[in-house]
Amino acid sequence: MAQTDKPTCIPPELPKMLKEFAKAAIRAQPQDLIQWGADYFEALSRGETPPVRERSERVALCNWAELTPELLKILHSQVAGRLIIRAEELAQMWKVVNLPTD
Repeated sequence: MAQTDKPTCIPPELPKMLKEFAKAAIRAQPQDLIQWGADYFEALSRGETPPVRERSERVALCNWAELTPELLKILHSQVAGRLIIRAEELAQMWKVVNLPTD
């Protein structure tokens, strides 16, 4: 990679954004961090709430095998205000919060 003499400009909001992303990833403990990260930043770019867990949730981090009120809140925040949600989109949201497909 060629070096240039141009200084690198880091947007002032980047450190806070990365810190919030890291905290959300630690809370979510996604099986596929790369896909979860892509979903997280895609939601941000659309002005939507990213797939994050609330601080008050006390769900075991290692096993989200059941649908809880906290997970329903997360899913609801992703679709709030929308009348139509594609099945593929809901399936992806389901996967992001590590719920079994059955």
